[in-house]
Amino acid sequence: MPHRRLVRSTPEEQGVSSRALLAFVDDVESAVPELHSLMVVRHGCVVAEGWWAPYAADLPHELYSLSKSFTSAAVGLARAEGLLALEDLVLAHFPEHAPVEPDENLARMTLRHLLTMTTGHDDDPSDRVFAQHDWVRAFLAEPVEHEPGSHFVYNTAATYLLSAIVQKVTGLRVLDYLGPRLLEPLGITGATWEQCPLGIDTGGFGLSLRTEDVACFGQLCLGDGLWQGRQLLPIGWVAEATRAQTLSTHSAGDPDWVQGYGYQFWRGRHGTYRGDGAFGQFCLVLPELDAVVAITAGVASMQGVLDRVWTHVLPAMQKVALAPDDAACDALGSRLADLRLDPPVGLDAVDAAARISGRTVTFEPNPGEIRSARLDIGPESTRVRVVAERGTLVLEAGHGRWEFGRSAVRGEGPEAVAVSAVWTAPDTHVLTVRLYETPFVVTVTSVVDGDQVRAAAVVNVSFGPTEIASLVGTVTG
Repeated sequence: MPHRRLVRSTPEEQGVSSRALLAFVDDVESAVPELHSLMVVRHGCVVAEGWWAPYAADLPHELYSLSKSFTSAAVGLARAEGLLALEDLVLAHFPEHAPVEPDENLARMTLRHLLTMTTGHDDDPSDRVFAQHDWVRAFLAEPVEHEPGSHFVYNTAATYLLSAIVQKVTGLRVLDYLGPRLLEPLGITGATWEQCPLGIDTGGFGLSLRTEDVACFGQLCLGDGLWQGRQLLPIGWVAEATRAQTLSTHSAGDPDWVQGYGYQFWRGRHGTYRGDGAFGQFCLVLPELDAVVAITAGVASMQGVLDRVWTHVLPAMQKVALAPDDAACDALGSRLADLRLDPPVGLDAVDAAARISGRTVTFEPNPGEIRSARLDIGPESTRVRVVAERGTLVLEAGHGRWEFGRSAVRGEGPEAVAVSAVWTAPDTHVLTVRLYETPFVVTVTSVVDGDQVRAAAVVNVSFGPTEIASLVGTVTG
């Protein structure tokens, strides 16, 4: 269990209804599957916290674009130390990367434009930038169609430029720069941040923290950068960074994404602001209610989560302490302690398992270049071996339970995985791979018909299609 930095309290002592919080958990769990953690803080006290097992308090979680708000903090600190100014020209920090003849719009782009996502790019250049080896050079080579400051477009590559500038002026990675100034005073340990090919923190994504770390950061923002009597962020920076510095737009038109954008923070309804990341990573700050809500998840509908916060949590908070409600408080505590995302339940024994165990399934040519798979089925677990063009993947899967290990499921370095394998029907095998320090869950459903196997692999959330592979194979050995 990680070190607790926030005081714990009953909800009613802090003016919060346990019954309303219980209704929130029930509603969000049934309507928006794949919440991974929840922490509600009122008046600086944690009044509700829970993790859907196998997610746990001591485990980090990928934050995606919630990372941007930490990069914003690094910029604010560097400004206070006189290392940069928001009106600095971007090209002034990278003269060696500048185009030979930069256009006028690029030449006018400042750090403030990077912070507010008003760089002047007509569309988000991030995918094009991140496909290159030198991200700074690639960013500066992008056309800037609009006058900076006149056009908002969400731009993760712009946040990366901020990270690169902080590293250049401080001589430290953003993660290392924030360490003694922010992370260590907040009690945040073990934080990791992905880096670009040239060793610069990605800035706009890639930070992994625990749920209470996120809640502490929200509480720091709520207190204008003051933490336990120590001013960690410059006075006034949070107010400046979380004010609507520009209008904002969102492709889905979701109401909480069109309330304005600050310095790497979104404005929200009901006087709120937040850092957020893809698939439901939230640091939600409610200044008028002196509250913070931290959430990690793997959801497709982020608006669906916020809608339920407004429906249940917002009206749950009153200005004064409430009368004790022991029954509801106990029910809430039990509910939060028993949160689980269990693997599917399977059949005890099936003929197909005996026919396929220990044999190789050879797949027809497919876009994923997956050549073969083999299941070695034992009494308590199954070893899965997948051979693809890029390498071999081996997983140990529990039968109707999670088997924990580390594996390069995403083709990168080994990651924490919880794996289950069951037969849900006499001819249907379901392999579930939960990357439980990320938002992702991969499910492979295979149907066996004699010596023929059809397998479909899907992921719960994705920036593109959620279908990973559709395979046809034959049992050959």
